[in-house]
Amino acid sequence: MSTSLLPHQPPQAADEASARALLDSATEALRTRRLAEVAELRLAIQWSVAQGHPRSKRDPMVTPGGDGTPAVREHAIPELAMARETHPATTRALIADGLDLVHRLPRTWAVVESGRCEPWVARKVAVLSRALLSEQVGRVDRAVAKAISGHAPSTVLEIARAKVIEADPETHRAERERSRHERYARLSRADEFGYRHLIARVTAGDAAWIDAMVDRVADILGESMGHDHNHDELRSIALGWLARPVELLKLLLEHTDTSDREQPAWAADHMADTIDKLCALPARRLAKLRGRGRLFVHLTDEALRSGVGVARVEGVGPIDVRQLHEVLGNADVTVTPVLDLRERRRVDAYEHPEVIKDHVWIQTGGDCFPFTPRSATRDGVDYDHAIPYDDTGPPGQTGPHNSGPLRRRHHRTKTHGGLTTRVVGPGRHLWRTPHGQAFLVDHTGTTRLTEQQATAMAEAIGDGVELYFGTAQEYEPAG
Repeated sequence: MSTSLLPHQPPQAADEASARALLDSATEALRTRRLAEVAELRLAIQWSVAQGHPRSKRDPMVTPGGDGTPAVREHAIPELAMARETHPATTRALIADGLDLVHRLPRTWAVVESGRCEPWVARKVAVLSRALLSEQVGRVDRAVAKAISGHAPSTVLEIARAKVIEADPETHRAERERSRHERYARLSRADEFGYRHLIARVTAGDAAWIDAMVDRVADILGESMGHDHNHDELRSIALGWLARPVELLKLLLEHTDTSDREQPAWAADHMADTIDKLCALPARRLAKLRGRGRLFVHLTDEALRSGVGVARVEGVGPIDVRQLHEVLGNADVTVTPVLDLRERRRVDAYEHPEVIKDHVWIQTGGDCFPFTPRSATRDGVDYDHAIPYDDTGPPGQTGPHNSGPLRRRHHRTKTHGGLTTRVVGPGRHLWRTPHGQAFLVDHTGTTRLTEQQATAMAEAIGDGVELYFGTAQEYEPAG
């Protein structure tokens, strides 16, 4: 928008109007692009319908989509690919995804057609669920349709993977067993400086333990080498120590307190002494050599009792609950009791105590920044005061009522980018931008609000009232 169209407004007001117009145009461009991709999917679907019958007995038919989708003439696919200027395999994938969405994922397709989500995410869901039978895929469709318009793509795909496991656990276990034989560890060619890449496919549990061990050794090496090496370099050096187990054990033992008292760790003078002392250590002490970590596992009480179902492991994703032993391995596990989220925990200090961090994290379920993936871990976020902490303010400013977990870059954006936020209910975060946009982040994802809705919600919470405008589907869709 040109400022010349606003002759009676001061320059600052004109700039603000122009900025808001650009933001509105960005939203409209997003919707236009999405609908263009929808149109492309529709054309592929229409082409498959038109080419759904053989022209002769020698005209082969194929079924690109999953169970319950119609067949299409195999020789008709390359012709559409030529019109689209793509490889036939690319066009075949488009047809398969379109047919799956229409015939197997109709609820998700309705959201895609409205332009309220990214079509590529829905297509990925179609691929993830293609092996399911038509009577099984409805579980995936219902869950994804509720999440796809508000959650980040990675969150939607995580939900889809979990529902695929739930829909057909036996097939998932068979696929998991087959994938065990596809593990590998390979070396790349050396580069001009003599370095190589080590690439491996291992279980999630082994990967977590290797990463923890590399980090532990890197921390130890940092005490003597840190001034010359950054942390990534130290981790690379630490990986090499794993190939020298006796030296590695000596290093770990020299930096591990093996007594019941807080005393300086002993240092072995000879390898034989090291191995003797290692053999003399009880199993519980040996377990501590692997380092310590904190793992958040989300599962229902039914899955815990029956041993059947899906668990979500932060940093790993959804897995069959019977795979938990692979992640935990032989670790010495301490189970933290579940918090009662009904309690009103508040403290007067600026710092967040661990119990409040736990409360905020469990209540919010991840980074509360709009449209961000819920893939952050508890220890990878800052706990931000929605209303800035005031040293001269009232008591009890720090608590779940005024706190939200944010990745460091989102925290900086909120602090320096002119964004404001309020906690408008348990796990509900209201965001407002400098140019009048408003979003609600809650368990349903991110929802765009009108300025009137945002104002009413903020004013209501000031009076101790949580304001809801209806179901998530009744909000104005984001995008």
